[in-house]
Amino acid sequence: MINVAVLGAKGRMGAEVVKAVEAQDGMTLIAALDLGDSLEQLIGSGTHVVVDFTTPDAVIDNLKFVINNGMNVVVGTTGFDEKKIAIVDGICKQNPEVGVLIAPNFAIGAVLMMEFAAKAAHYFESAEIIELHHPDKVDAPSGTAARTAQLMSDARKAAGLSAMPDATKTSLDGARGSRVGDIAVHSVRILGLVAHQEVILGGVGQTLTIRHDSLDRAGFMPGVLLGIRKVLTHPGLTHGLDKFMERD
Repeated sequence: MINVAVLGAKGRMGAEVVKAVEAQDGMTLIAALDLGDSLEQLIGSGTHVVVDFTTPDAVIDNLKFVINNGMNVVVGTTGFDEKKIAIVDGICKQNPEVGVLIAPNFAIGAVLMMEFAAKAAHYFESAEIIELHHPDKVDAPSGTAARTAQLMSDARKAAGLSAMPDATKTSLDGARGSRVGDIAVHSVRILGLVAHQEVILGGVGQTLTIRHDSLDRAGFMPGVLLGIRKVLTHPGLTHGLDKFMERD
């Protein structure tokens, strides 16, 4: 039996995780904590895995507490840049027996979309990303878009591709998106959306569009449950759910 605690349990994703854990054979929900609840109550609770869907401002302090107290962690909170990843890596090295998964996206389709986009980036001169989310999302671009752009940039570099063609001389601030690596990322925030991403690649005489749509937060739960199971047997820091999918 895997004992699970959820941080951010009253948020949209956190509440969905609570339901998924409670419905899952082989897992027990030990605690469902939210803003204002003390993490101290996790000490001695028998928690094996903490799932964090809180906020970018709170997540690092949460991780310091749970990792230093020997609890494995699955992190879905967004806003992780290289600096934050390095901080978590440092904490993990001080606690080498603890497993930590940081995943920009838990939807299996989104993970595959990132893999397909990275592979396609070898073959096309032009590439840009449009990510679309609900207006309550606090960060832009999304963690998924940033991760996709970095993977694509690395792939382009490995393929020896030159700079993308772009004759833009003047533009309004933000009109050409924000750059992650050498990929332009455009963020849309619209009521009615959940989480969506479109990667557009182009070459002479052709374009390729790779799109993933999350229509319900329940679609993230198989990935979260996979992360909970796998993180127990993979100590250290793992970045991206794809690493656990490869080990299946």
